[in-house]
Amino acid sequence: MTPTPSAHPATAARMPAGITLLLAFACGLVVANLYYAQPLAGPIGAVLGLHPGATGLIVTLTQVGYGLGLLFIVPLGDLVETRKLVRTLIVLAGAALLAAGLARSPAPFLAAMLCVGLASVAAQVLVPYAAHLAPDEHRGAVVGNVMSGLMLGIMLARPAASLVAQLASWHLVFFLSALAMGALALLLGVALPPRAPVATMGYGALLRSMGRLAVHSVVLRRRALYHAAMFGAFSVFWTIAPLVLVRGWHLSQGGIALFALAGVAGAIASPIAGRLADAGRTRPATACAMLAVVAAYGLTAVARPDTTSGLVLMGVAGIVLDFGVTTNIVLGQRAIFALGAEIRSRVNGIYMATFFAGGAIGSALGGLAFAHGGWPLTAGLGGALPLLALAYFATERP
Repeated sequence: MTPTPSAHPATAARMPAGITLLLAFACGLVVANLYYAQPLAGPIGAVLGLHPGATGLIVTLTQVGYGLGLLFIVPLGDLVETRKLVRTLIVLAGAALLAAGLARSPAPFLAAMLCVGLASVAAQVLVPYAAHLAPDEHRGAVVGNVMSGLMLGIMLARPAASLVAQLASWHLVFFLSALAMGALALLLGVALPPRAPVATMGYGALLRSMGRLAVHSVVLRRRALYHAAMFGAFSVFWTIAPLVLVRGWHLSQGGIALFALAGVAGAIASPIAGRLADAGRTRPATACAMLAVVAAYGLTAVARPDTTSGLVLMGVAGIVLDFGVTTNIVLGQRAIFALGAEIRSRVNGIYMATFFAGGAIGSALGGLAFAHGGWPLTAGLGGALPLLALAYFATERP
């Protein structure tokens, strides 16, 4: 598909500097809603009377809602005025968070978490919106800066939720987030410039067009599959590493939370990746990102349990892995957003849904690998995924 110029060059040229920071903050705050419940699933299940074997539904239903939103809501960014769509989703997310905090039995809570995931795709409506506002020559840098906020939200959500729950209760986590969503909706309504899409098709035609985009756009298909493998490796690490840290280094939940904070350093990769893409260095940066994830798993293979040096190596591995994965996602978004201003929300939905599925598969396979072969087999699986992506990438013609 031939790239088309931005539909709003005049708007892009006048983009205020503070808008990028606001969009980064908004994306991080919204996407954090997906992760607050993860470290609290046990206490929440105990209070609500959820069977221990079913506590995984708390996380699973949130992720299912998010996946559905990527496919059926994010594409609306090509059809509906962006500011209106984002504010509506954020208000719905706030209402769902409030309902989760007020829930006193499993069914209402699980339904609320499904809706939290569905509405939190507002973050993925904002990313292509940022690409629309950015000048062509700086689009990668702007997307990278916004994605750094999103990655910080992902990394900080779990330790923040654990801290609030420890000081007060898990209910307060959801109440505070609902309040934050209300304030954010008001702020974005005042600060963001409107953007009316140029698409004239109906919703059904919009969804059907996504299939054609997935089939006919080589760039979209490749970048989505590259990152599906990379995000699978990311999910393997962050799903299984906490278990390894408990067994191998006897860390408490507080220690695991501090370990997870080390991964925040990987967020600095987003603006760097964006600038590399703007400079035309997407291909070498992609190869380096994939090799970084392979190297991260190599570091874990030589980390000796019950040693300080081993724990340091695991922490460095987490930072390197997050750096590689974050770099690759920004490079991919810069590439797919160049396919045309009028399809950015749809291609972003396809891209995100594809690699999100890769992450879910990675988590499941990681659990099986750890159960049957411990960390050595798990690390082998995690390192093989970016190698597969690298082999596929090697077949790409410049």
